Amino acid sequence: MKDSKFRNRVLAEIRSWAVVIFVVILLRTFVVAAYHIPSSSMEDTLLVGDFLLAFKPVYGIHIPFTDKVILRMKKPHRGEIVIFSSPLEERRDLVKRCIALPGDTVQIINKVVYINGKPLDEPYAVHKDPRIFPPKFKVETEAEIKQFEQLWLSGEFRKSEIRDFVRDNFGPVVVPDGTVFVMGDNRDFSFDSRFFGPLELKKLKAMPLIIYFSWNPWRPLWPIWKKIRWHRIFKIIATA
Repeated sequence: MKDSKFRNRVLAEIRSWAVVIFVVILLRTFVVAAYHIPSSSMEDTLLVGDFLLAFKPVYGIHIPFTDKVILRMKKPHRGEIVIFSSPLEERRDLVKRCIALPGDTVQIINKVVYINGKPLDEPYAVHKDPRIFPPKFKVETEAEIKQFEQLWLSGEFRKSEIRDFVRDNFGPVVVPDGTVFVMGDNRDFSFDSRFFGPLELKKLKAMPLIIYFSWNPWRPLWPIWKKIRWHRIFKIIATA
């Protein structure tokens, strides 16, 4: 009798933990995810060592092991920070800001971003390199614009020897349907849509919501309380 009661108690405990584990896995897979910032491309908005909680369903639920997205709640708008799968490394996630939407014309002149011919108000953008690199390509006639777009779409600007020449002077290009144009807030040190091209909407994975922890990886481990950025913990990640 005692053995039977003990066995039932153990089975009930196992069932309870199984439900908890199942719910956690479900939430982790489809609802909330944790990310960390490994590079400086989003400074000073997001810093190296920031740990983020992000909401996944906003851009749709990704069916595991497929390229399909269902139940998309919304599309990103200009100024929104997004998390997405790298177009070059599928298993790597990146964090950038959505700058332009499908059909928008993007041009950068001496580091100033123009959307549809108007300068974009970007209080979040920083420039830490005082140099302005001149354009490598003459882009004035319709034929030259078309050629520039083809080079951009073909991935030509990913090459390290070309990047500097499109960093500060870029375009104009039209963002294709089903894609967005993303850039890091740290404009001079961000590998983004200027180089790897338009980002497919299906690559979007989540919208960051809050910084749940942050520490400075450059400081010594001890004393640890000085390594932690206390003022950033629980900071809401605001969009433009």
